[in-house]
Amino acid sequence: MVRPGRAVRYSKYEPTLDDLDSAELMRMIQDRLLASGYERDPWDPDPDARPTLDDLHEAIAEALLREGLVDESLLDAAMEADDWRQSELGRLVRDLAQRLERDGFLRPGEGEEPGGSEPGAEGSGPGAVAPARDPGRATFELTDKAIDFLGYRTLKDVLGGAGAASVGAHETDATTTGVETTGASRPYAFGDALNLDVTETFKQAARRGLGDGLVLEEGDLWVQESELSSSCATVVLLDCSHSMILYGEDRFTPAKRVALALAHLIRTQYPGDTVRFVLFHDTAEEIPLARLATAQVGPYHTNTAQGLRLAQRLLARQRKDMKQIVMITDGKPSAITLPGGRVYKNAYGLDPLVLGETLREVGACRRAGIQVNTFMLAREPELIAFVQRVSRMTRGKAYFTTPRTIGQYVLQDFQARRTKLVN
Repeated sequence: MVRPGRAVRYSKYEPTLDDLDSAELMRMIQDRLLASGYERDPWDPDPDARPTLDDLHEAIAEALLREGLVDESLLDAAMEADDWRQSELGRLVRDLAQRLERDGFLRPGEGEEPGGSEPGAEGSGPGAVAPARDPGRATFELTDKAIDFLGYRTLKDVLGGAGAASVGAHETDATTTGVETTGASRPYAFGDALNLDVTETFKQAARRGLGDGLVLEEGDLWVQESELSSSCATVVLLDCSHSMILYGEDRFTPAKRVALALAHLIRTQYPGDTVRFVLFHDTAEEIPLARLATAQVGPYHTNTAQGLRLAQRLLARQRKDMKQIVMITDGKPSAITLPGGRVYKNAYGLDPLVLGETLREVGACRRAGIQVNTFMLAREPELIAFVQRVSRMTRGKAYFTTPRTIGQYVLQDFQARRTKLVN
């Protein structure tokens, strides 16, 4: 009990590492988790590189320092130690990494034993601890929970920064006489669902006079309009050729971030839709959502035709009202796959052989009713002409944007554009 007359002093609450939850920690290290090879060596990308525990520990330590959550005494001790990972700061960082694993954001890489970030006793039997993993070689993977979190963060940042309202179901410019009405009504036409606007219908009949009673005729019928919903199948084509990190900026990480946000948007707001992801470089391959976040740049060339070919095969399996390809690239086509499987490459100019094969695949998209919408991260005149030609052939759209603004263009266009395909 406080004695009468004595002053009580309150000081500002200073958060500690114990107050740092896993979601906040994920927010702090999300840029490092999505890194695409630019920071490592942009001149020699390794498409097979995977983040290690050492990378995770460094990312956490940098985030703590950036946020001012490390006491100066801990920092001094870490800098004086032969290996900062063996200092008290290193122990705290390892604890935080284990917390991310316990809370379901991370899991050991393929072939790794769970846990074991801390040295422990070897052996088997009750009470035995799994041998420690070498942090410099042991890898980790992001869980579905982490992928969903990163997609949500990007979606919130991009649409929130653009001043967009919350997103909802698929709206289209076309209307039909369904159940959810828009408030507008019109005269009944043959084939409409009989969703009568009762008030307007009786009003039309009453205009002829009541007489012996109210007689309804077909011309009196009015129906209420509702928005026509539709389903959409999307393939996101991501260029991961060398140029995406080569010219002084990382273009691939923003592209991955947008793809994750698009996946989150579709899964949460448009459950009837589907989205698949294809990386194209010297060749092309589909990549599952779980591997998208840690995908790296490489190999070197841009086989746009093979990417379009694979996207068409994936879309052909989907029974949806609308089918579309969202292509994010920064370079001209520079490779094609020849009939025998050999890859022909020419990085100098728009090779007529490469261009012709690429445009043949664009024509196949048009014949299949697939719209190709291209988001170009470069501004060379020949690239602008190429992208505009692709857009005209498939009645798609072309956007010339930057890594900083691509998220806003892709996500807002995705919501506003594809509904128009119904018309």
